[in-house]
Amino acid sequence: MQNRPFALIGVNSDDLDRAQAAVRENNINWRSFQNQPEGRTTSISDDWLLYSWPTIVVLDADFKVRYRGSDCDEATAITRKLVSQLDGKTTEADGQ
Repeated sequence: MQNRPFALIGVNSDDLDRAQAAVRENNINWRSFQNQPEGRTTSISDDWLLYSWPTIVVLDADFKVRYRGSDCDEATAITRKLVSQLDGKTTEADGQ
């Protein structure tokens, strides 16, 4: 999705050392946040009402939630469709 109207953001609940090691070992190249960084009174998972890991949330260009769950295939399909629409490549076959 490089050079496309798309952003991937991660939230991790591991301690900082373990999270940083995972970034290095897995060549993670997207922005990732600590679930409850130092100095914060609530966690991101509390703010977003996340009860399981992983939880995938797909937002459209208007920040409307278009998918929330843990099915990677479904999240990917919805994301590809949304990006295609933003690219202006949606066809009648896409249902739009």
